[in-house]
Amino acid sequence: MKFDDQWVDEVKRGLKACGVFCWFPLYWLSYNQLNNNLTSQAVTMDTHGLPNDVLSNLDPFALIIFIPLCDLVFYPALRRAGFNFSALKKIACGFYTGAGAMVWAAVVQHYIYKRNPCGYQAATCVDADGNALVAPLNVWIQTGSYVLIAVSEIFAWISGLEYAFTKAPKNMRSLVMAVFVFTSGVSDALSEAFRFPPILSWYGITVSWPSVAGCTGAVFWLVVRKLDAREDELNNLNKGHIEKH
Repeated sequence: MKFDDQWVDEVKRGLKACGVFCWFPLYWLSYNQLNNNLTSQAVTMDTHGLPNDVLSNLDPFALIIFIPLCDLVFYPALRRAGFNFSALKKIACGFYTGAGAMVWAAVVQHYIYKRNPCGYQAATCVDADGNALVAPLNVWIQTGSYVLIAVSEIFAWISGLEYAFTKAPKNMRSLVMAVFVFTSGVSDALSEAFRFPPILSWYGITVSWPSVAGCTGAVFWLVVRKLDAREDELNNLNKGHIEKH
């Protein structure tokens, strides 16, 4: 097998992209609250007869609305203003907006504990007849969390796919993309490892996950800012060649 120096540079660029993806399991820890803890939180509020998981549909609806707005309005406006909103900058913003979604959920949970007659036992609160007692809060106040999660997907998830595709050598794209997707599985394993007792679960998750996502976003940018400065250089590498015998 023969290959030239340009192909080696492309492989190095692909490996750097894999290094960027090492931060994503911490992002997915916040994102995964969409399908578990936010759904559980809805049970402790007034749903007005709606299923407690119906609000999760706000996430795809928000994506349908905001993806075209970003592509047609927001990103072009930044380019016209002379700001290079690169993939790595988008990913860092994705961490911050994911943290914002969990902050929103934490504030909602604070008021659930405050307004529910059972306080911290809101998830198991029942009256003398066994009927569930919920906090007198409209479940739609969760909307902010779902919208912010959707925005974070646009910045982090979609930009991560873009980064994986553009930085990998042509014959290694499937491998680099697989590394990126694998980070979601790592996050699921971490979620199983870090489980909180029932009473502490919401304080633990909604207070710690914003800290995890926010701090990770800050450290992530400190680590990759030099790589971001080389974005144009990496994108314009000469195409490498490899010959198999």
